[in-house]
Amino acid sequence: MIAPAPPAVAARHRAILDLARHTGSVMVDDLAERLGVTPQTIRKDLTLLERRAMLSRVHGGAVVTSGVDNVLYAERRLIAAETKDAIGAAAASLVPNGASLFINIGSTTEAIARHLTGHRDLMVITNNLNVVDILADCASIEVIAAGGRVRASDRAVVGALAMDFIRNFHVDYALIGASALAPDGTFLDFDMDEVRVSQTIIAQARKVILSLDSSKIGRPAPVRIGGLTDIDYLVTDGLDDALEAACDKANVAIVEVMGG
Repeated sequence: MIAPAPPAVAARHRAILDLARHTGSVMVDDLAERLGVTPQTIRKDLTLLERRAMLSRVHGGAVVTSGVDNVLYAERRLIAAETKDAIGAAAASLVPNGASLFINIGSTTEAIARHLTGHRDLMVITNNLNVVDILADCASIEVIAAGGRVRASDRAVVGALAMDFIRNFHVDYALIGASALAPDGTFLDFDMDEVRVSQTIIAQARKVILSLDSSKIGRPAPVRIGGLTDIDYLVTDGLDDALEAACDKANVAIVEVMGG
């Protein structure tokens, strides 16, 4: 098992990954100059990121992975943390007191949960055990955890049992995240079991709020969750003109926050 990186190293890794996702590739000498470290340090960084399936090494640098594997959950929680917090606050503000809701797996949906702690008279059904921990002590929020197989890497409850459990409810809002948003508005993820649970959540909700940060836009991921016609709100920190037009056509309300 690879130990978590120290904070300074983790921050440098996030900077490398952000640049790689925007450009498709990174070069050792350019990264060393940008980040103020030696090329040897960058080579060690790239080797570690390759071991974690975040990048693939090439001569003189690295390229982004194929989009088949997601970033490790511990790293995902640190990427764009301030932006996710702002998105979480905006998404939580869409939920009125007295509502029933689903919350699915993801670091962004956990940010939403943290901003729901001041709400009153909520019923929250979730397949995210991290959300259970966040909300369980809130006296005015009833928390119901989905049953099923727990995925150890991120404490998600996934699989057929979770889907059957969720079908027992029909709630006011589904608060969902995704790993990627394609230019046509298709939102995607990496794990088929997780996607099937998310699709079940969407089907059992009257209104759907999709929340994700702009680093997910245009990112490759292999499994389709749904499209813009499946959601009512998109909460993010930035959209291009094409996605804004697609949201307008699909009658999706955009809630845009300032990035961190």
